Amino acid sequence: MKSYTQLYKKLPIDFLEHISTQYSPNELERIYSGFMSARPVTLRVNRLKTDIRSVMNIFRKDNIKFERVLWYEDALIIRNKKEKDIELHGLFVDGKIYLQSLSSMIPPLIIQPQKGWKILDLTAAPGSKTTQLASIMGNDGFILANELNPIRAERLKFNIERQGANIVEVRVGDGKRLENNWNEYFDAVLLDAPCSGTGLFSISSPQSYRGWTIRNMLRCSKEQKKLLETAIRVLKTGGVLVYSTCSIMKEENEDNVAWMLENFRGRIEAEKINLNLTGLGVDVKRVDIAGSSDNIILILPTALYEGFFISKFRKIE
Repeated sequence: MKSYTQLYKKLPIDFLEHISTQYSPNELERIYSGFMSARPVTLRVNRLKTDIRSVMNIFRKDNIKFERVLWYEDALIIRNKKEKDIELHGLFVDGKIYLQSLSSMIPPLIIQPQKGWKILDLTAAPGSKTTQLASIMGNDGFILANELNPIRAERLKFNIERQGANIVEVRVGDGKRLENNWNEYFDAVLLDAPCSGTGLFSISSPQSYRGWTIRNMLRCSKEQKKLLETAIRVLKTGGVLVYSTCSIMKEENEDNVAWMLENFRGRIEAEKINLNLTGLGVDVKRVDIAGSSDNIILILPTALYEGFFISKFRKIE
């Protein structure tokens, strides 16, 4: 655990000043403690190739110590190995497990994908949530995984193939310019939007925070709104939209939700989230937008969880 003095010296001054206007002193203390924590390895079992019991039996045999996650039966916390150790394990090489943060596993669960659904993962690389959706659906349905960056798209394709997610089609292109033939096509859209990444800040990893600026955060917010417009356009009536970011800044989260509810009034409405995240060190901040907090989860960084914002909506027209 590093000192707060080190944190104040290392994090961008503009960030420290800006976040102090959005959170209480007690919340800031918890956030900064999360930034200074070294999180353990966490992973998800790929149901398309194996099951949780089989993985746990192999880990016990290999003396890999783990804990279960109360809110997700396919997730494990590894206590005595580093990522590079797990990446050499046969289960990882064979695509039977996927290294993924606990916070990242939440948006696909909130969608509650059903077999046979058509789902758009609008900004999909590297594919953690795409392959998780395919795993939950048992490879029954269709997923369009969109990625703007060709290099990241190749990594996405690799992970999809390794995980055996054969219901996924990869589109390489701008998610803001999705073709009109996709209009009102999807049962669900996951928009895990590109963001300024403040929920991922780690004092031990300078690249996680070194380039942060208010200007870039506001640019991300503007792009996120355009992606939300696409998401609503291609969602069929009655379809589900989950909007998430790995940011803890209002401009990319609550402000965008308020903007969407105002500009698409009568077309989109808040949908209650029915996932109980009680226990295991999760720190959820209550956020009320337009008189409702049932459709929003804001996770503050902790020793187990990255900072994450997740919200859920339904298209009504």
